[in-house]
Amino acid sequence: MKQQIINTSIHLFDKKGFTETSVQEIVDALGVTKGTFYYYFTNKEVLLRDIHLEYIGYLLQEQEAIMNDETKDSKAKLHDVMYLLIHSIHQRRKSARIFFREMRNLGAQYLEQSMAQRDLFRRNVQSIVEEGMRNGQFKADLNPDMITRGILGVTNWSYYWFNPEGEVSDKELTSMYLEMILNGINT
Repeated sequence: MKQQIINTSIHLFDKKGFTETSVQEIVDALGVTKGTFYYYFTNKEVLLRDIHLEYIGYLLQEQEAIMNDETKDSKAKLHDVMYLLIHSIHQRRKSARIFFREMRNLGAQYLEQSMAQRDLFRRNVQSIVEEGMRNGQFKADLNPDMITRGILGVTNWSYYWFNPEGEVSDKELTSMYLEMILNGINT
């Protein structure tokens, strides 16, 4: 039931927004009582925190597998992490939108948990960039922190406009972004 509440809430939060969705609407959509909701969540903010932590936890788990794959060089790892983010839009579009859009509705203690996980994800990407700088795959004279933030800015905000069923697939978009990041758009 807890996961059903989460899934229903993801749908409603995506459609109406966190603040505009009431606990009553969530339980009505499920056909259960408020008591059922409060058995699993002390309040709506805890539910939002769990949605955030579930989404970033999924990304971190997948990212860890990519980073620990010793058969991949830095470019392949960077590609795969970028693809992970863009592909998650296809699989988890609503969760991605809620993660970015509704973060402002988390209280300080919950925001801190979410930010710690986001920072870990960013530091992991930065370690791939730094590894590529050390092994000569990427330019060594760039600021790895700023490059990492740029990469994440490009990929993370794709959730806002990218349509995986549109004219460009998630694989094609990842390749375009990686080409742009690695080689720029100069002729």
